[in-house]
Amino acid sequence: MAHSHSHAHRHGPSSVDVARGPVTVLLTFLALTAVATVIGVVALWPDAHAVDTLRNQAQYAAPGVTFQKARVTAVQKPCPPDQGQGDPNTSGSSASCGQIAAVLTDGPELGATEKVGVPTAVAQSGLAAGDHVRLVRIPGTNGAPATYSFDDVIRLKPLWLLAALFVLVVAAVARLRGVLALVSLGIGGAVLFKFMLPALLSGSSGVAVALVGSAAIMFVVLYLAHGPSIRTSAALAGTLLGVGVTAAVGQLAIHGATLSGFGDESAGLLSAFADNLSFQGLLTCALVVAGLGVLNDVTITQASAVWELREAGPDLSRRTLFTSAMRIGRDHIASTIYTIVFAYAGSALAVLLLLSLYDRPLVELLSSESISEEIVRTLASGIGLVLAVPITTAIAALTVVGPRSAPADR
Repeated sequence: MAHSHSHAHRHGPSSVDVARGPVTVLLTFLALTAVATVIGVVALWPDAHAVDTLRNQAQYAAPGVTFQKARVTAVQKPCPPDQGQGDPNTSGSSASCGQIAAVLTDGPELGATEKVGVPTAVAQSGLAAGDHVRLVRIPGTNGAPATYSFDDVIRLKPLWLLAALFVLVVAAVARLRGVLALVSLGIGGAVLFKFMLPALLSGSSGVAVALVGSAAIMFVVLYLAHGPSIRTSAALAGTLLGVGVTAAVGQLAIHGATLSGFGDESAGLLSAFADNLSFQGLLTCALVVAGLGVLNDVTITQASAVWELREAGPDLSRRTLFTSAMRIGRDHIASTIYTIVFAYAGSALAVLLLLSLYDRPLVELLSSESISEEIVRTLASGIGLVLAVPITTAIAALTVVGPRSAPADR
């Protein structure tokens, strides 16, 4: 009888036994990481007063300016390109194009009809009577009436319908596992918005927030969505180590490439309010968070592959088990790498189109701040992702028992 049988026990619904020694090391590592995560959350917990102060300073509109809801009753044809949009302050029929008529559904002038100009792109996007929009109300001075201008279309109804369809499809296909994944997604979002973002605004280290927040999310997401088991624990350990690799590589690459974190307009606006925020740290945090989902995907796949291979081949040595699972992992890496690249390319397609029009050498474009940020984000996430595959595979191969009747592991 193989030696590993005397040091193994069965765990979970699978018929695969696990080795006590490696499992003890694995669970000890996860327990220590969980304790460190809790300590990190407590130490980095945002200063509510400081965050509230920043929010009070970062006013979205001038004092007295409000945003009112309105229902569109008529839409004029868009203005020709050489004429521009209708004057937002023009009433009556003096403007012949580029305006909408909308009935206010809240605010001081409830029930009144306002005519405002809209951008040509908005008018051509399908805006029609019955749609709901948000108007900017500027109070009048010295007894003058308030004036209105167009702000944006209210799109909550189609978004809620799409979200409901998404939930129904996930629940119908994935059933309980899918519902638990949605619950996990909600918890992950709560960690992001209630802890990570306020902690960054409070001036905490972006790397520390990324590591602690990502660990907190992964502990909840993996165990809730996939159930508590040694297989899930192996995937979690691989994910945590992959996050660490991604953060380390990202930090080195950001400093090595002299990236400031001001690659877009949002960073410039944010700097006007949060002057104690490290934008290089913010870039590192964004890099880690962006790779979490794909990283979790590959680690779960690798842990499951090892378990299934062990169940199908109880006589396989651990080395054979590892190499067989890595063949699966290499295919997954190949598909995931171009998934990451195309995802980033798709999100920055407008920027890429604009840059393609510039008469500048490609090398110069690649070294620009905005493009370099995306390159570093893609490559650092890719390195963490690729290394997480053998790490997770090795952890999973060690935690399952050795061969039942084969010779001792090579």
